[in-house]
Amino acid sequence: MNTSSPPRASSGSFRVAVLAGALCLLLAGCSGSGDARLDSDTDAAAGADGSLRVALIAHGGKGDAFWDLVHKGAGAAAAKDGIDLTYASDSDPTRQAQLVRDAVRDKVDGIAVTLAKPQAMKGPVAEAKAAGIPVVGLNSGIDAWKSAGLLEYFGQDESLAGRAVGDKLDEIRAKHALCVIHERGNVALEARCAGVKKTFTGKTENLYVEGTDLNAVQAAVTAQLRQDPTIDEVVTLGAQFALTAVKSVRAAGSRAKVATFDLDKNLVQAVQGGQVQFAVDQQPYLQGYLAVDALWLYRTNGNVSGGGVAPVLTGPAFVTRSNVASVAKFAAAGTR
Repeated sequence: MNTSSPPRASSGSFRVAVLAGALCLLLAGCSGSGDARLDSDTDAAAGADGSLRVALIAHGGKGDAFWDLVHKGAGAAAAKDGIDLTYASDSDPTRQAQLVRDAVRDKVDGIAVTLAKPQAMKGPVAEAKAAGIPVVGLNSGIDAWKSAGLLEYFGQDESLAGRAVGDKLDEIRAKHALCVIHERGNVALEARCAGVKKTFTGKTENLYVEGTDLNAVQAAVTAQLRQDPTIDEVVTLGAQFALTAVKSVRAAGSRAKVATFDLDKNLVQAVQGGQVQFAVDQQPYLQGYLAVDALWLYRTNGNVSGGGVAPVLTGPAFVTRSNVASVAKFAAAGTR
């Protein structure tokens, strides 16, 4: 989850996303830019062959490897199902809402959306439903997807994941955890740290940082570690922030260990090398894949995963030094 705020996409550019783009994602390892424009090759005839057109609209920021994995999984499902896929993203909730409205005006056949800021999505989702467009959720908003009127939801129960991390910290006998939140107000991130605090028997405190500036993140964590040498565990909420926290620990001369939510290939190497104790993998590739595939199944066969009343969970799955080898090859291939 990232917090950069790139410029908004224009509504006119929403007619896009040919199958070749999806195949590129699947076979050539192309990754999404994660900005607020449409990530695909423009084709005026897109959808003219009768294939379904799906828009995936996320809140991730530019250059975030996490969202590249979501995009890649969505592209794989689109390639399998013969879907014209559009991917767009903006971390600003107002601009993300506008992207959903652009998709509605473009009369797509289905929308997959993240609900990092659920309130901002209620209006656009209602407009999609009024237009007869099915909407599914992924990644963020597990406590809000039903009230927002979404058909299905695919992701991790962040509160459950946080509680599992709290139990893990007790298991490794940590005493004082610093939970680093890189985007204030993001419901998923807040739920993670709240979950940790709920089950961890030691002390937990939150540190809010500006996730768009890794140098500032490093400085803030370093300062906190220097100020309070009793902190023996730094818990971050994204792979890149864990790697930054490792630098902070060194700079502060601290003995604290680092653990994190989320995974990428660099984080896998850090777990292998012992710099990071463990990661909680919510499987972003799977989230993107299932969300797009679910819309195809609904449109072609009326299927609704979870019966429309229960989310489909993709995590939490712990990756530690003892089992990291089992995911390393997939991480190297760019799908974990």
